[in-house]
Amino acid sequence: MGAVIVIYVAIILLMLISYWKIFTKAGKPGWAILIPIYNIIVLLEIVGKPWWWLLLMLIPLVNVVFGIWMINLLSLSYGKSSGFTVGIILLPVVFLPILGLGSATYVGPAGAKK
Repeated sequence: MGAVIVIYVAIILLMLISYWKIFTKAGKPGWAILIPIYNIIVLLEIVGKPWWWLLLMLIPLVNVVFGIWMINLLSLSYGKSSGFTVGIILLPVVFLPILGLGSATYVGPAGAKK
């Protein structure tokens, strides 16, 4: 049981560190990932969407569509393709560290500076 807890904590730390780096690469404060709701607002700023999308995230089923859309915009904001979005959705433990800790650079909201 202790090994499971250690692995679980390690995965949580990896995800927090990855998101922290994703935020800092975009010029946002990394500590924002630690504050619930505010972290989504900052993520919406990174992908170039208005704050009221947060309200759409509160509607059942609509939140799934807008959540996937936001992840796709995050991939595009770092110069990745929509295939990378599928990777983040299916295997976030691998793809988010690639985005945050890898060589991906922030290119603007949804890749606007391409």
